[in-house]
Amino acid sequence: MISTTDLNLSFGGRRLFENVNVRFVAGNCYGLIGANGAGKSTFLKILAGLETPSSGTVSINPDERLSYLRQDQFAFDEYPVLKTVIMGQPKLNDLIEEREALYAKGDFSDADGDRAADLEMEFGDLNGWEAEANAAVLLSGLGIETSLHTKKMSELKGAEKVKVLLAQALFGSPDVLLLDEPTNHLDSAAIRWLEEFLYDFEKTVIVVSHDRHFLNKVCTHMADIDYGRITLYSGNYDFWYESSQLALRLQQEKTRKTEDKARELKEFIARFSANASKSKQATSRKKMLEKLTLEDIKPSSRQYPFVGFKPEREAGDQLLKVADLCKTVEGKELLNNVNFTAKKGDKIVFVGDELAISLLFRILMGEVKADRGEHHWGITTSQAYFPKDNASYFANSDLNLVDWLRQFSTEQSETFIRGFLGRMLFSGEESLKKVKVLSGGERVRCMLARMMLTNANVLILDGPTNHLDLESITAVNNGLIRFPGTVLFTSHDHQFNQTVMNRIIEITPKGATDLEMTYDEYLVSHPNAKV
Repeated sequence: MISTTDLNLSFGGRRLFENVNVRFVAGNCYGLIGANGAGKSTFLKILAGLETPSSGTVSINPDERLSYLRQDQFAFDEYPVLKTVIMGQPKLNDLIEEREALYAKGDFSDADGDRAADLEMEFGDLNGWEAEANAAVLLSGLGIETSLHTKKMSELKGAEKVKVLLAQALFGSPDVLLLDEPTNHLDSAAIRWLEEFLYDFEKTVIVVSHDRHFLNKVCTHMADIDYGRITLYSGNYDFWYESSQLALRLQQEKTRKTEDKARELKEFIARFSANASKSKQATSRKKMLEKLTLEDIKPSSRQYPFVGFKPEREAGDQLLKVADLCKTVEGKELLNNVNFTAKKGDKIVFVGDELAISLLFRILMGEVKADRGEHHWGITTSQAYFPKDNASYFANSDLNLVDWLRQFSTEQSETFIRGFLGRMLFSGEESLKKVKVLSGGERVRCMLARMMLTNANVLILDGPTNHLDLESITAVNNGLIRFPGTVLFTSHDHQFNQTVMNRIIEITPKGATDLEMTYDEYLVSHPNAKV
């Protein structure tokens, strides 16, 4: 168990946390959620002892070990991979180093013999004999090949280092596990392995993630940072989100009778109780949810941007035909005889090599010319494009947001532009700030606003969920589900893909494969897919 008592934290006069009293107990996985800037990562660092609160305390049993996922990929470059993982359990690592130094001595005294006996006993108690084997199991589960286990960290690629640091955090079954964005840079196979690992992990887990599918799969509770407080809710992310929306709706419908509201709450809880993500937790979760009352669920202060794409005209049946498309870049053939036809209303997720997919999208938008082959858009189609790299759209960094968006709007009035920006959460003075100071997530919201102004009936989106917070991802997700036109897209967000797509096209070295299956089915049938 780990808990906080009257925890407060202020930065420059702004109070981030106020009198936070919360307790995280063993056997539960808590998803720590909150708007950007709410202090999710800061709170994890306070729990880990890496940052000091303004006042208040963090308590953990002195006999229990806490593990925190480190983000510094270069901190362990001088160490071998296996040793880096074992360093996640400092007591065992220190013991191993002392043991090796002792046995390396040339003059072995009686005192050394006594110390060696003590070390061997402690070594056995800490499962030292199995340490390398256990570390290797973690690494292999995360996709680090055995041939890399003895190499130095400096020899690994960035994504491989991330996996090693995650294995380090998981090593030795810590009593409290703190994970800040653990799925970043992980492929789908590694994410699924981590989900299964956390399924079976019986101690305390607190995780920050923008991956809604991951939160839904592993979390038993949500810890919501709102109004400077942290409130615990039973259930996964979807339950928290829908219950907060239900609470907001019930609050707005003040004229409805209490019994009508209670009936809606009961039906809502019954639906989520039946869909518990972990069978072993279904019974206990059902009991917790059935104890909820109207007062237990509260509307969130979180703001969601409005993402709505409205085509100016309906496209005809002849939408897009791609025939024998080929393209080589710097001697490497990325697209080889790509053939497919998109029909009106299709929502196609493209999977496979990211560079190849981005190149395909750029060809379809006329930014790059194919070496061979052709593509034809229907005469009734209009396209809007969201590129993975949006830097060129913000080249004139002296523009403010109003003037920047005005470039893409037929309606030029400031009232209209400001209103549109307000829907994307740039309200008041926010709409007048320079585009050069925008964060990655703010730029993405600007690009989405630009797309909405086109009123196109075909959307091409290359990684639209990158850099976005949970609220914005949810808004884009819902906006594309509602969109009546055609969508060609790629994304690493599992839930986004599963709920938007109706077709999968896999770009392979031999061309394009059209797959008639859901995204979940694709991941099961293609365990090593690049997604």
